[in-house]
Amino acid sequence: MTAVDAIPDIVQNLREGFANGVLRENSGRVAQLRQLRLMLVEHEDQLIDALVADLGKPRIEAYMSEIAITLKEIDRTLKHLDAWTKPERVKVPLTLKPGTAKIYPQPLGTVCIIAPWNYPVQLLLAPLIAALAAGNTAVLKPSEVAPACADVIAELIPEYISKRTVAVVTGGVEETSALLEQRFDHIFYTGNGTVARIVMAAAAKHLTPVTLELGGKSPAIVAADANIKVTARRIAWAKFVNAGQTCVAPDYVLVEDGAEEALLVALREAITEFFGDDPQQSADFTRIVNERHHDRLTGLLDAGGYDTTVAGGTGDRADRYIAPTVLAGVKPDAPLMNEEIFGPILPVLNVGNIDEAIGFVNDREKPLALYAFSTSDAVLARIVDRTTAGGVTLNHALLHLAVPDLPFGGVGESGMGSYHGKAGFDAFSHRKPVFNRPLRPDPSIMYAPYTKMKQKMIRKFM
Repeated sequence: MTAVDAIPDIVQNLREGFANGVLRENSGRVAQLRQLRLMLVEHEDQLIDALVADLGKPRIEAYMSEIAITLKEIDRTLKHLDAWTKPERVKVPLTLKPGTAKIYPQPLGTVCIIAPWNYPVQLLLAPLIAALAAGNTAVLKPSEVAPACADVIAELIPEYISKRTVAVVTGGVEETSALLEQRFDHIFYTGNGTVARIVMAAAAKHLTPVTLELGGKSPAIVAADANIKVTARRIAWAKFVNAGQTCVAPDYVLVEDGAEEALLVALREAITEFFGDDPQQSADFTRIVNERHHDRLTGLLDAGGYDTTVAGGTGDRADRYIAPTVLAGVKPDAPLMNEEIFGPILPVLNVGNIDEAIGFVNDREKPLALYAFSTSDAVLARIVDRTTAGGVTLNHALLHLAVPDLPFGGVGESGMGSYHGKAGFDAFSHRKPVFNRPLRPDPSIMYAPYTKMKQKMIRKFM
């Protein structure tokens, strides 16, 4: 755990590193990104061991969702870094010629990245990739709720990355609070809305810009004409990967009249197909991160507000296990519908038609993600056009965040700002406009005194 009184010096050291130009040139950025990649490759097993210890993740799931996706982000960034950092030429109006205009991407300075516990490697290092690519030095704050991962990262980062470039601060609320008292040039926070408000309040004291990657209740809308078997498999996969502890997991399903019964049967069958008759014995099903979150989820189940448990509904606190659960006959005002579930519990609500589903979504806070399933392009287009969400996947779920050129982020209660690929580079950059006007010619029309002739010309050409 980092000593609180050491935090100001840690930040100051990074500020001095930035001022001394440790990442001014692309070569320095490339070197650090390659070192980060080397760290992931050489210590893959150690990092996965930590993920298993903290979350009980299946090893292949940990590799796919934490290691592989981060390596791909590094590789793509290295491939495009020269293009991203190149000044962008902008057209100038005739009245300003022969001047030229360009946009120069410029690093913000020293940034702070605060990560959550659910994907404690990827969601810490993916923003770091963007920050380094843009030329910033960075403080990393891994989540104390995933202590094994925090300890491994705190150990490995200094072995691979220059101490003048990146530092890791570990600890809980006290250390995070002390970190937020420092002045940063950008704060990138991934987590929940409650803490996001604290982050924004701290940032406001220094007028520090923020990126907030939050969550919310991401809906899945299933039209009556959807391919029910495929839809159920895809929703079940997206919901129960990482035991539902995913910010873009389908939080609830709105199914159109005529398809509910078939969908419920298909969801139950998909769960059995994926995890067997007893998912607790499956090597492919993650555990809940800790007992506190296990108690929160069982409390939601015990609070009722639904008619039928279609699948699951059981748990084992000692094993931090909650079965993949599907609930039917869920009331819109049920406790399950009042907060992001963030666990393997899937409420299914019946709606009369697609417009009713659209209205249901729009009456609530804007979600981080929205999923729609239909064989009708017109239905899908209507859902996309009439709803607002951070991102959308049609006829599948989660996959929009894996497209490198799609920005990933929320809107409203689900966050502000975005990253991944070029969007991440831009998030940690100031796009500095520069106009260059040659010394000649230097027409006198813009200078006083403004004669009648000058005024006439100004009105004609400006």
